Amino acid sequence: MADPPCAVSNPAASISVEVAYAEAERQFLRRLQLPAGSTIADALAAAQFELEFGIDAAPLAVGLWSKPAPRDTVLREGDRVELYRPLKADPKDSRRRRAERAPLKKSR
Repeated sequence: MADPPCAVSNPAASISVEVAYAEAERQFLRRLQLPAGSTIADALAAAQFELEFGIDAAPLAVGLWSKPAPRDTVLREGDRVELYRPLKADPKDSRRRRAERAPLKKSR
């Protein structure tokens, strides 16, 4: 039986990465040792995010260090894999609505 993706028999051929996800009330951050050549998909499977949070990660966007990336991206030492929740509102629309409600300031 093969070792799970998070088990590394040769530490010299491994990389250390983090998997992160955040909501308003709870956060997920897990550091993993993975075999060199592992992908974002491998890191997500090894982190067991879906099992712990009870969320299907398939529809969530993913990226490295705040930049979107495909799940087949090969990871490097120190990478931070991030799962992104969909936006509830367009930030531009929200800003526009706030500006319409705010009273105008008088200039001197």
